[in-house]
Amino acid sequence: MHQARLTVDSKSVIGPINRRLFGSFVEHLGRSVYDGIYEPGHNLADDEGFRTDVLDLVRELGVTTIRYPGGNFVSGFRWEDSVGPRDQRPRRLDLAWHSTESNEVGLSEFSSWLEKAGSELMLAINLGTRGMQEALDLLEYANLGSGTALSEKRIADGHPEPYNVRMWCLGNEMDGPWQLGHRSAEDYGKLAAQTARAMRSFDPSLELVLCGSSSASMPTFGEWERSVLTHAYDEVDYISCHAYYEESGDPGNFLASGVNMDRFIESVAATADHVKAVRGSDKTINISFDEWNIWYNERFEKVDKIQGVDNWPVAPRLLEDCYTVTDAVVFGSLLISLLNHADRVTSASMAQLVNVIAPIMTEPGGAAWRQTTFFPFAATAARATGTALRVQIDCESYSTSSYGEVPLIDAVATFDESSGHGAVYLVNRSQNEEIEVSIDIGGLPVGNMTARTLSSEDPNAANTIDDQNRVNLTENPTLRHAGTSVSIVLPPVSWTELALNSLVPEKVNELRRTE
Repeated sequence: MHQARLTVDSKSVIGPINRRLFGSFVEHLGRSVYDGIYEPGHNLADDEGFRTDVLDLVRELGVTTIRYPGGNFVSGFRWEDSVGPRDQRPRRLDLAWHSTESNEVGLSEFSSWLEKAGSELMLAINLGTRGMQEALDLLEYANLGSGTALSEKRIADGHPEPYNVRMWCLGNEMDGPWQLGHRSAEDYGKLAAQTARAMRSFDPSLELVLCGSSSASMPTFGEWERSVLTHAYDEVDYISCHAYYEESGDPGNFLASGVNMDRFIESVAATADHVKAVRGSDKTINISFDEWNIWYNERFEKVDKIQGVDNWPVAPRLLEDCYTVTDAVVFGSLLISLLNHADRVTSASMAQLVNVIAPIMTEPGGAAWRQTTFFPFAATAARATGTALRVQIDCESYSTSSYGEVPLIDAVATFDESSGHGAVYLVNRSQNEEIEVSIDIGGLPVGNMTARTLSSEDPNAANTIDDQNRVNLTENPTLRHAGTSVSIVLPPVSWTELALNSLVPEKVNELRRTE
């Protein structure tokens, strides 16, 4: 059995954990909205047509902020189509996903759903086929109390109070040739800066997200960030990152996907800081990692992509990937990467929430269930509060085709001084070997501990409509705790949550005063 030694030090602080790190994403794509969150004919639908079983799972998942309505969809979206009386809303072609959009669910309906889900709206605006004026119109409609044509229209549409949207995305993936309105970095940077300045004329406190590269593999990556930030640095608060991972016949490489995310984040942060230095600014741009997940995009491109000038289905089954244990372990390691960069990644959106590359699946008229990726997200969102702590890792490594030598263990720790609760999140990337991990937690005031692990003898095991509970988090019986030393055995291809349960807060504060 491999051995590993980890040290958790309460003084090795990465940064505070922003609750927006546990955001998600709902796009008008496939069955994400229709037959996903919204199915008025379902026997569990509420009076607005929203599935209550899905709402229960969304609340259990713990998502904090939801990016909406796209994604690629937003670059052809006319927001006016989605407000006002439903029976007067037009049906439109969605060129991004070759579908028909009914506009039955729009801003008002989705806002109502968010209230039920307990999540914050992160609204994306169309800078693909539209521009600054349309963005200002949407902002006025959404956020002004009353007194103008657009604010009064919102009131007449049945929403007397403003939506008060705080976080806005200035377009989507404008570096991508697939995007409607794709522009050069120079052209997009100018448009985004102009739009941001205009929006801040309405409300200087808005939080604005600039489009970064749609992946680190884009040929313009790095230079795109430098160029758009040169134009818009003073006007925005975040630059976005997007990254998706899939196994392509090399599971060892796939299990190391978190290394790619780490390098992506660090490169974008370094580029933003370069622009900061050149401009002599005292402002720091943070990262909104507002699309990330496992996505078998190669399968979509080859098999599922819709084509044909007369073929525009409504809510087709698209991107409905079925996730395995291996997928969930990689997914969990991506969460570890986000927490390991909590000093710069202060917002993130797992893409997406329901049916479309999602942790929650539904069947029309039938059940809703949790995919394997549901469990690492829900566990981390529930417990990872307070501060992210760097973990010193001493373990063996293995060779990968893309990332060189990669440690077999990936880990991060969290601690919330107000509650006394903490956690260590661990991934074993070995495909065949258990690893016995010894952890020194001397820097944390801990009462008792519990451990739960996601693994299976079959790394391809999944939760499906016919076997919805095959994979779950289960108690890890190998946990041993004596004083400040912990030992635990991690199965191969596994994700583990080690919960450090609190001493009473008064005792935590007493210990802090004596340090």
